[in-house]
Amino acid sequence: MHPRLFKILGFSFVLLLLFITSSNAQDTPDDKQIVVSLRMIGHQILLKSKDSTSRVLPILKENGSYRIRFENEFQFNPEELVSTIDSIVNETGLANSYIVEMDDCATKEVIYSFMVDEITKSDIIPCKERIQPKSCYSLLFTLIKPNKPVPDTSQSNYLWVVAAVLFMLIASVLFFLWKRRKTPKNDPNLISLGAYHFDKRNTELIIEHQKIVLTSKEADLLLLLYNAANKTVEREVILNMVWGDEGDYVGRTLDVFISKLRKKLEFDSKVKIVNIRGVGYKLVMDI
Repeated sequence: MHPRLFKILGFSFVLLLLFITSSNAQDTPDDKQIVVSLRMIGHQILLKSKDSTSRVLPILKENGSYRIRFENEFQFNPEELVSTIDSIVNETGLANSYIVEMDDCATKEVIYSFMVDEITKSDIIPCKERIQPKSCYSLLFTLIKPNKPVPDTSQSNYLWVVAAVLFMLIASVLFFLWKRRKTPKNDPNLISLGAYHFDKRNTELIIEHQKIVLTSKEADLLLLLYNAANKTVEREVILNMVWGDEGDYVGRTLDVFISKLRKKLEFDSKVKIVNIRGVGYKLVMDI
């Protein structure tokens, strides 16, 4: 394959791998997505406490966890808190497993906490019905990373199938373009001559990207023999057709030109100019 096409194919494959990697990476939300989801949680907690005016303060990141802070005091119902957070987490795809701790701003004590674990299908949600008094609270949200992630094999297999199909399509297109580029165009001035291509217009032979220049007489002689391939052309006919009335020519002029043509055609043993003793010459080749 042409080196340039090979590089294009390799670059396309790298892009496909990046596509798969980026698709898998989207399964885990980044910090910005997490912050947006947590602010939604903070907003809903205030609304549940009948507060629609005070602010949710900037989210802080603490040792891998995220703290939601509030401008004003509020009270909360643990059952509503669990339901609100779980609803937003599922809606935004924030996490499969997480721990929530509601802390007292002054004492830093954990007033209420619970855990949801979708991986093991176990939830720890205590005392859901005990309404907590109005006070200053902050909420610490921790995403639980399982020791052994459970891969989504169906999605992974689907992505690999898509990647394989795209790769095959790209490879097919590149191979087609390469073959098209390699195959000579249907040029009326280009004659297939065994392993050679005979360019009548530029009077040259082409073999494996190598060009062999012919004189105008050599080109005329070769064309005459080609048009009568595998048939004997008499010496008198050749002399008249190629040299005509250009003047006197020595007896061995034709033999010299034949010898030169044979040398230039020696790269393909299947193309030969045969001497028919006492008659003329014949171009022997498979046509």
